[in-house]
Amino acid sequence: MKKIIVAIMLGITVLGLSNTASAQTKIGYINTEELIGVMPEAEKANSELQEYQTALQQQYASYYKELGELDSLFNRDSSKMNKATKDLKRNDMIALYQKVQGWQQTMQQKIGEKQQELLAPIQRKALDNIKAVAKENGYNYILEAGTLLVSPPADDILALVKKKLGIKDAAPAPATKAPAGGAKPNQ
Repeated sequence: MKKIIVAIMLGITVLGLSNTASAQTKIGYINTEELIGVMPEAEKANSELQEYQTALQQQYASYYKELGELDSLFNRDSSKMNKATKDLKRNDMIALYQKVQGWQQTMQQKIGEKQQELLAPIQRKALDNIKAVAKENGYNYILEAGTLLVSPPADDILALVKKKLGIKDAAPAPATKAPAGGAKPNQ
């Protein structure tokens, strides 16, 4: 009798494990860069970033022009200056030259900070909508398109997220099955 009970329990355990293992995991993928690129907020952010970059470049041009003018004045008038005045003017030019030299690096840093400031809310909105679409459509995993070299077949959820965001395509593309790595099946 004990052997029959053990056999039944073993059978139930094996059946239970096989049912758990056969539960299908739904995998999707999305190109978040493409999604963010079509969001209306991204166009506004790019425009703001361009304006900011232009303002920084104008400031650089102003510093450079000022340095050129100081250099010309110094070369023209230095023979008439006493040593103390020459030293002060030379120190002013050196300080401005250093400012001009460091401005390009400062510009790049400021542009990066501004870009992050402008894109953070857009990225957050995109991620929130990706999570919502995944939950609504029963996806267990959403992968970034193009980051994996080998992966099981998955659904591209870009069209679903665009729909959730209210972004209309010129010609809507249906969700297709493809490996998450972006490669087409049978390649």
